[in-house]
Amino acid sequence: MPPFVQLLASAVALMMAMGIGRFALTPQLPRLIAEGQFDLTAGGLIAAANYLGYFLGAVDGMFTRKPVQVRLRLHGGLWLCVLLTLASAEADGFWSHLLLRFGTGVASAWVLVMITSLSQQLANAHGRQRLGAQVFAGPGAGIALTGLLALLAHLLGLGSSALWLIYGVAALVMLLAVLPWLPRAMEAAPAPATVLNNPTRGSGIGRLGLVYGLYGIGYILPATFLSQMASQQFHGQWQADLFWPAFGLAAALGVVLVSLRRPGRTSGWLTITLWLQGLGVLACLLGGGIGLGLGVLLCGGPFLACMQLVMQRSRELAPHATQRNAGLLTACFALGQLSGPLLAALSSHFSGGLQPALVLAAAGLVVAGVLVISAGTGRAEGCAGLQRVG
Repeated sequence: MPPFVQLLASAVALMMAMGIGRFALTPQLPRLIAEGQFDLTAGGLIAAANYLGYFLGAVDGMFTRKPVQVRLRLHGGLWLCVLLTLASAEADGFWSHLLLRFGTGVASAWVLVMITSLSQQLANAHGRQRLGAQVFAGPGAGIALTGLLALLAHLLGLGSSALWLIYGVAALVMLLAVLPWLPRAMEAAPAPATVLNNPTRGSGIGRLGLVYGLYGIGYILPATFLSQMASQQFHGQWQADLFWPAFGLAAALGVVLVSLRRPGRTSGWLTITLWLQGLGVLACLLGGGIGLGLGVLLCGGPFLACMQLVMQRSRELAPHATQRNAGLLTACFALGQLSGPLLAALSSHFSGGLQPALVLAAAGLVVAGVLVISAGTGRAEGCAGLQRVG
């Protein structure tokens, strides 16, 4: 099977599992609140349940080794995303949505960890690293699709239940289209002892996990509440539904642009994407269409590119532990995401808005960028010292 077809199928799998299974709550949030199913504070807790499931799925994926286990989680996660999205059409109220979002969190994490590992191994084996990097544009395309479907539902006057069904059918179509073409797991060769026992690389992965956790806190607030902020700004008019598909489109284009960069300097690019997102979070504080538009551009553009760069950096640090580190980093990411909606719920409860949470999120992204660039500087100085000794 040509690697191009398998990598394209991987991108579509992420498009479905992440764009629909993972992020469909964002464009639905204004409808669910308007229908009286829950309020903004409860919406933050439902989002947190999704991220808790995402964390548990990532931890489980980190310890998945055998090809049959990989296949079970990949296919099981894809089918669960479809079935739970369809079941959401019958959900009514806080607890039912919370349980369903928890389940889709587990399922989407399984898919992300397995697809990340399989697609990147495939791309490296066939010398298609650039195409492998572009697999991460899939979630952005999925977000754009969910946003456009939400806009269509708004124009047709459809409620949240009908939109869940539309999302579920779209997810089923994508799943059936890619099932025969997904990459398959192979028995992994044991990593060399020198790699497994390298403390410098291990500490680098630990720092990268902290960076990814801070990134999870920073990006998740606009990613979860952008549609709700736009709905409040435009008083529920259809223009509010343009911001989420624009966010997804910007995210997909950001992945493509970063994948075209020259090899190397991953840390520098990662720092830039983190700081740009910090500016985007602060832009959301400006309010109005201009502030939200800048938030879409500066948060959306680097969103998936940052994910791509983190995974690339992990492969540079530990090339023989792709799946383990993908699971570890996704778990750190999920913990950060879990903190974000809880922070939003506290902010909404005590201040009546998201402003304090957004300020803290932006600060976390700045710190994450500093951690990346300081680590890169330290390694460069160490290498220079070794060269002088040699």
